[in-house]
Amino acid sequence: MQTQNKYTQTDLLITRITAWIAGVIAIGLAVWGVIALIELYSYEETNDAQVEEYINPVTSRVTGFIREIKYEENQDVRKGDTLLIIDNSEYQLQQEEGEAALSNAQAQIQVLESNVATSAKMSQASQSQIASARAKLTRAQQDYDRYSKLFKVESATQQQLENSRAALDVATSEYRSAQENYQASLSKVNDIRSQKGVYEAEIKRRQALLNRNKLDVGYTIIRAPYNGKMGRRTIQQGQLIQAGQTLAYIVDQDAGKWVIANFKETQISHMHIGGTAEVTADAFPGKKFKGTIVSLSPATGARFSLLPPDNSTGNFVKIVQRIPVKIKLTESPDVLAQLRAGMNANISIKKD
Repeated sequence: MQTQNKYTQTDLLITRITAWIAGVIAIGLAVWGVIALIELYSYEETNDAQVEEYINPVTSRVTGFIREIKYEENQDVRKGDTLLIIDNSEYQLQQEEGEAALSNAQAQIQVLESNVATSAKMSQASQSQIASARAKLTRAQQDYDRYSKLFKVESATQQQLENSRAALDVATSEYRSAQENYQASLSKVNDIRSQKGVYEAEIKRRQALLNRNKLDVGYTIIRAPYNGKMGRRTIQQGQLIQAGQTLAYIVDQDAGKWVIANFKETQISHMHIGGTAEVTADAFPGKKFKGTIVSLSPATGARFSLLPPDNSTGNFVKIVQRIPVKIKLTESPDVLAQLRAGMNANISIKKD
């Protein structure tokens, strides 16, 4: 009888402990339920989100063999750091050829200016010949006039008159020839000067080609466009690369990081640009990052897909669409350094 009472008291104790445990669990579930309802009422949440950064390709602007690679995979680089060097032997020869062609065009200008000076001196000489021919013509005219008067008074012969006339004709012809030679020399000077514009245009063309050759030489050294972190390396020293070929990828650390969160269309009514958000990365579940809404997509994600759905075909099934929301992470770069592009994240935005 005593044993029976003892078991009854033990069962009673177990029952009480079980009841207390069940009560605590019920209270915990009730508290959790209340918190969940408050959060559901006060916040919009989604786990359809990923961390994003600008990841840009590093491409070559010239064709050539890789001489040296200056970076390793996942290496931090600063703006202006040399990433790789391409063999520039051919481009250096093209630059030297361009410099020689430019020097030749500039020398042609000097030759042209020398020809202008020579032609100008010849023109001055022709002008002096005009003065001499004019003096001869004046003298021949005077002789002819004098013999004409003497012939009228029969103090000169017909032959003397004819000789003076012939001398006058010769002097007249020489004077006209000297004038024509002078005009021709002036025309030659103008013709040579008009060629100067052609040579100057050629110099500009040669200078442009030389500048392009210098650019090609400069393009053989590929530098980091900004502070960032290099991605996977897929090239080797001695490899032939083509102009426009992607050589590597670099993550832009200066542009910051953001999250693209795809909220349901029924959730965005309480969101606006400038609203605050809390971000939790799956990789760091106990750490929260602050963010600010900077933009909402003008269309659903489906509309930007390769094959947007067409509900007019008759196969219509209503599906809740997703609206991409861009959230800029506002933490310091040191805090955000642990996040990587492509990481999954959970977003919580307080309703206004």
